[in-house]
Amino acid sequence: MDRGALSLTLFGFCFIFISGAPTTKDQSIDIYSFHINSTVTSRYAVTVITSRVANRLNESKEVHFQVQIPKHAFISRFRMTMEGKTYDGVVKEKEEAQQQYSQAVSRGESAGIISSVGRTLEEFKTSVTVAAFSKVTFELTYEELLKRQHGKYQLLINAQPMQTMADFKIDVYILENPSISFLEVNGGLNTKELANAVTITRSDKEAWVSFYPTREQQTNCDSCGENGLNGDLIIMYDVTRQVPSGELKASEGYFVHYFAPTDIQRIPKNVVFVIDRSGSMSGRKIQQTREALLKILGDISEDDHFGLVTFDSHIDVWNPELLSASEGNLQKAKDFVRKITHGGSTNINDAVIKGVEMINRHQQEGSASILILLTDGAPNTGESDPIKIQANVKKAIGGKFPLYCLGFGFDVNFEFLQKMALENSGHAVRIYEDSDADLQLQGFYEEVATPLLTNIQLNYIGVGNLTQTTFRHYYNGSEIVVAGQITDNSLDSLQTTVIAISRNGNVSYQDAILTKDFVDVSPQHENIMERLWAHLTVKQLLEKEVTLHGLEKEAARKEVLCLSLKYKFVTPLTSMVVTKPQGESTQVAHKPKEQEQKPVKQKLRLPSGTTRLIRPQQPRKVGRGRGREEDYYEYSGFYFSAPHRNSDLGRGRGRGRHSYISAHDYYFFSNRDRTSVHDPMEVKPTIKVPPPVEGVRVLISHHAQQKPLCYDLPPSSSLELLKDPSSDFIMNGSLSTKGFKLIDFHYKTNHYLRITSDAIEYSDGLSKSSFLWGSANYEKDSVSLIIRANEVDIAMGSIRVVILQHKKDGEVFLWPDVKQQPNNPDTQGILGAARLKYEELQGSVIKIKDKEKKATWSKATDYRRSSAPELGCWLVPFQFIHAKAVAS
Repeated sequence: MDRGALSLTLFGFCFIFISGAPTTKDQSIDIYSFHINSTVTSRYAVTVITSRVANRLNESKEVHFQVQIPKHAFISRFRMTMEGKTYDGVVKEKEEAQQQYSQAVSRGESAGIISSVGRTLEEFKTSVTVAAFSKVTFELTYEELLKRQHGKYQLLINAQPMQTMADFKIDVYILENPSISFLEVNGGLNTKELANAVTITRSDKEAWVSFYPTREQQTNCDSCGENGLNGDLIIMYDVTRQVPSGELKASEGYFVHYFAPTDIQRIPKNVVFVIDRSGSMSGRKIQQTREALLKILGDISEDDHFGLVTFDSHIDVWNPELLSASEGNLQKAKDFVRKITHGGSTNINDAVIKGVEMINRHQQEGSASILILLTDGAPNTGESDPIKIQANVKKAIGGKFPLYCLGFGFDVNFEFLQKMALENSGHAVRIYEDSDADLQLQGFYEEVATPLLTNIQLNYIGVGNLTQTTFRHYYNGSEIVVAGQITDNSLDSLQTTVIAISRNGNVSYQDAILTKDFVDVSPQHENIMERLWAHLTVKQLLEKEVTLHGLEKEAARKEVLCLSLKYKFVTPLTSMVVTKPQGESTQVAHKPKEQEQKPVKQKLRLPSGTTRLIRPQQPRKVGRGRGREEDYYEYSGFYFSAPHRNSDLGRGRGRGRHSYISAHDYYFFSNRDRTSVHDPMEVKPTIKVPPPVEGVRVLISHHAQQKPLCYDLPPSSSLELLKDPSSDFIMNGSLSTKGFKLIDFHYKTNHYLRITSDAIEYSDGLSKSSFLWGSANYEKDSVSLIIRANEVDIAMGSIRVVILQHKKDGEVFLWPDVKQQPNNPDTQGILGAARLKYEELQGSVIKIKDKEKKATWSKATDYRRSSAPELGCWLVPFQFIHAKAVAS
């Protein structure tokens, strides 16, 4: 197990093509879009992976779709869309799908398309033939309930594409009520240039993490190469726990109870380690085991008692009795560990029974007992029948304490260890034979190192179909989760009582939630609470089924199958039949066991009248701008501005063929003498002169652990939003009453982009294109435009900006979100600051560097998100953040 919190791997992906070669710009298969969108609501994560692939050849081509998902997640949907038709995967009973599976195997075709790939991942893959000059869209959805370990929830995003791509994005949204207490982003993808592609926004209850790397950045991280991204993006967070009774939520007839009290004295533990030293443990395995045990012994608390048992064909005990973790005893134990050597066969039965006897002789009130077995093989001496060993161990323990089984490597009989652990209130964990195996061992021990409660029982009134409600131990940094259905519709409140034993005796926790306060907590799924209940029920039934026999086993399997089919979960009892176009082979996706291991450019004709060649004396002056520094002109229904003191409209600022004469209006001149007032010029029209702007409130990107800052923009008609002199990049904006009516980009000497709510216009100095909001892509040199219904994704060099379109109170306006800041300390503009760090002083005073300012707690709408949530923020003056931001 990885050290640290349990991970939710959102995805690891790659595409493999029949050619076998990495895809490049001039090859035939183009992954032109790859999106991962994960929504985590009350610890329940729904992740959607969407990829669009185009075949540029004039002949059909087979494309293989391959992604990695968490082992404990359930796939709930897969679909392919091509040539206007959608093909959905269908979840069926495994036996029903077996015929299709067998037929595919007999034809030599791929059939079992989900397989284990490493510690936490499973691999889903399929293929489809894409017609000449056609596209295919793959969409995979999977769901998982996050598990808290080491005091954190963790989402691990693994990316391994076969090529760089312009439209690559990851968006993670987290909603936790009452609030998020901690959030940070780490991992190899958060290194070097890629660190600037990560954006974090959070309020008390919500957090958004987005990752929008440009093509250039996708080759620049610690483990990235010419084929693009290769590494992890790790998102870790935790939630506040306001009451010790836990967090109770209910919606649409279902409820979930999260129980994780923290202000409790730890219970002293009695722990016995039973260590395999047989011949198969030779070399690196036994060395790593010694290293891990030495570290674990160094972390045992003084009031704990411990014992050591080593075994091969013989059983050796360091001391027949459990001893206190005094400094002297720990030193003697370490000396014993250093002398552990390999040799002999594997007598698991006698070794585990010896450990049980040692714990049973050490009965100590107010303590928690734990037995930990580490082995890398199957029993082959003494009692070697796994079924008899399981019965012997279960009888000896008698339900008094948990047994945890650690299986080292892949030669171990993991199914045997799993069943033996589950029968004794524990679980089995595989230790992978990697360089960090000792850290995996230590990481597991840390999970059980601090027991806080024993014999926990959770009780509810007026509910049914409950998940597990009794637990042997509750450990610090973990969480107990119970879900169920509300069966009594006449309840005024949902009540819970938790009874447990602490260090000081019996304890009881009570809580209730009024039925009128039941709310739908799902931003994405109408029945998120119900699906959470179904997921947890299926997961626990699958574990329980391993230990059952006869009619009980059959009943558990029947319930798992029924729920899996109803909620379309791919589980060990169901399969997904991957439907394909007629004439192509069908594939069947099975859930494995632990031991198994370039875009089409849309060019539109310019609408009539959008550009005209005019002479400068023709426009009509219609008004004076702010500060009397510029005049407004009208020509043929279009409005634009010019500096008041310059009557010659041809004398603009800028370089090359492009000059601009105001912060938000660019003018393209012919190659003739630009100073002549008689030379024609091309006017790029803007919207009509806006009504006075009273101020638009902006949220500042901030450190994840700080509250947001916000300020009101000055009522200026034009603002310098972002300027990077090193790359010749400028982004300017013009305000409307609620946001921006116009945003201009100027990149290097020849790239110009103008975005309004009506259209997007772009020029590369040689040709001009106009796009409508919708679905369109443009890519040339180091400029990429990805145009969707309500957002435009712009990459210019290493800078990436998304422009979102919002509508409020009948007004349509724009809002910029800088996803990738320039890698330049001299960046200017009101959006030029990277994540701002500040110090919150007493009396609501905010300190930035050596400046201090009184702030007011207020609210702001975060228009950088399509959902436009309202966030609390410290309101500070505009001048406190930006001394000079208004474009001159």
